[in-house]
Amino acid sequence: MRGLRDPDVVVIGGGLAGAAAALRLARAGVSVTVIERQAGPHHKVCGEFLSAEALADLEDLGLDVAALGAVPLGAVGYATGRRTVVAPLPFPAASLSRRRLDAALLQAARAAGARVIAGHGVRSLVWSDGSVAVRLDDGRTLSARAAFVATGKHELPGHARPIDPAAGPGGDLVGFKQHFAVGFDRPGGPSPRGRRMAGGPYPAEAVADAGALLPARVDVVPFRGGYAGLQPVGVDRLNLCLVVDRTRLAAAGGRFETLLPSLLREAPALGARLADAVPLLERPLACARIPYGFVRTRTDGPVWWLGDQAAVIPSFSGDGMAIALFSARRAAEAYLAGRPAAAFQADLAAETAMPVRRAGRVAALLGRPALAAAAGLVLRAAPFLMGRIALATRVSDARPRHPIPPAPVVSSSRHPR
Repeated sequence: MRGLRDPDVVVIGGGLAGAAAALRLARAGVSVTVIERQAGPHHKVCGEFLSAEALADLEDLGLDVAALGAVPLGAVGYATGRRTVVAPLPFPAASLSRRRLDAALLQAARAAGARVIAGHGVRSLVWSDGSVAVRLDDGRTLSARAAFVATGKHELPGHARPIDPAAGPGGDLVGFKQHFAVGFDRPGGPSPRGRRMAGGPYPAEAVADAGALLPARVDVVPFRGGYAGLQPVGVDRLNLCLVVDRTRLAAAGGRFETLLPSLLREAPALGARLADAVPLLERPLACARIPYGFVRTRTDGPVWWLGDQAAVIPSFSGDGMAIALFSARRAAEAYLAGRPAAAFQADLAAETAMPVRRAGRVAALLGRPALAAAAGLVLRAAPFLMGRIALATRVSDARPRHPIPPAPVVSSSRHPR
């Protein structure tokens, strides 16, 4: 008989995919233990974009994203030079801090009966045909019938993802994320001096009365050697998430604080939106060697790979969070139906491979100035193509039954000098 330390399923990783899978399994009566290496809620390198598919899965899980502070998004922008071409998103979408969302999902899994071991990492995972053994960093060992691995972009010790050189240059890319407060120079708003983008962090509670109204859209901004995504995650807060190749980063001394000013000069549209911004995170989050284009096609034994451990779609396709939730749903359904992990993994690969490939083709041109500029000219003439591209990277056609109301959309904009 299994005791408290020996669940039916051990879930490694309490982020989006892991917490969602644990929640679904626990609600079905499965004994689940989640191992999360962070002790409490935390930010992650993520664009924080929730597509219609992601909203549908979260609704199905019983989460009220509006109550968690989700911001509706109604448009997508493509910024080159001083001009931003804007088009309506062809589906409902929203933005929500991963810190809030992951914490809410993990709490829901705990409330459903899942046991959560927080603040401990996994040192090893071994398996035989009928069971797995997971050793923690404090020496404890858990035995289970199956392991769901959802460690995101972080590799599980001894089980690094096999990188396919044909998948793209992801291994040479470094990701950064920073939250910014905006609206400080508005009448009646605080105006801290010397604490803007090149300065230090500013307390989040100090910007509560800033009163800025941010455009309800996500902007994609190409630059030499990479691209950035910018979108609101609150009334007066922006999430900047970018990827840059190691050569460009090395030229900036390997520091985000040195890289960012050069990017703002190169991309005036980005600089215009961040002109009065103040960084909120003590330091930008970073993630190296991002394995874009990876799709896991097989697995051994009773090990199920979810989220970025199953498929890594290039950033700003708007489908990374949706794929995490989609993989959690598919894995839970397959496990509860008695299907083997190998069959689940093959099916998931078949469902995600095409969107990942399409997004990879788009991402490949963004870091090349000539191609990115040419794409801007095409999109100015036919902005509806942005919606077509967004639809081409979806993993399913699910739609939320009660979506967040879409935000108003403006057709285009030119940024002042």
